[in-house]
Amino acid sequence: MSTPDPDLTAALELPAPEAIALLECGELSIEGRLVDASNATLYCAVTGNGVTAACVYKPVAGERPLWDFPDGTLAEREVAAYAVSAATGWDIVPPTVYRVGPAGPGMVQLWIDTDDNADLVALIRGRGSDAIRRVTVFDAVINNADRKGGHLLPTRRGHVYGVDHGVSFHTEDKLRTVLWQWAGRTLPDDTQDSLRRLRRDLDGALGETLSELLTTAEVRRTRARVDRLLSTRRHPQPSDDWPAVPWPPM
Repeated sequence: MSTPDPDLTAALELPAPEAIALLECGELSIEGRLVDASNATLYCAVTGNGVTAACVYKPVAGERPLWDFPDGTLAEREVAAYAVSAATGWDIVPPTVYRVGPAGPGMVQLWIDTDDNADLVALIRGRGSDAIRRVTVFDAVINNADRKGGHLLPTRRGHVYGVDHGVSFHTEDKLRTVLWQWAGRTLPDDTQDSLRRLRRDLDGALGETLSELLTTAEVRRTRARVDRLLSTRRHPQPSDDWPAVPWPPM
């Protein structure tokens, strides 16, 4: 999204290592709240070493209880999604950390300014975007139960980010998305290569990182989903056991 108010701290693009360091150690100050979000989502400035950037802070205390996800786990799932995104090299999720803020522990994520002239509906419906196609594979890996159109952030430089991954990594199949246009199609060769690297990383450093954020069963099921994608070499199909599209879709 674009910065919600010109009087608020502006977004700042930073290399991932610098962004992570700032988000982890910088001073957080709350400037506003995104009122349309279902969970408490606070617009903040984060400042450290003479650098100030806009970020989103979602305190665990502001999470709305869900019937199918354990209470107080959404922030860690968002951080786990960033870890998977970073491991793929696809740069889908903005830099994200878990830390203590003014309202207690929670997720803090670099704010991304979007291109207000981008046609989001055309982007969602089209088949010409490699970036969107990679998002569909990423969502299949993390078992994203809530890929709405509004959770995609196209930027002015042409990159597309994805946000709001709190309801991911469930052990049951809960994939819900507005991006089914590649369902059943063969995965591109470079995507299969990335998944092979990801699978190896899940048995190494990435697996160790996820084990600090998710349950053992959730990490095991993440490995199994990657194995399934590599075995079928195809984009997943909608499930008959779960609504295929989130509501509202945008």
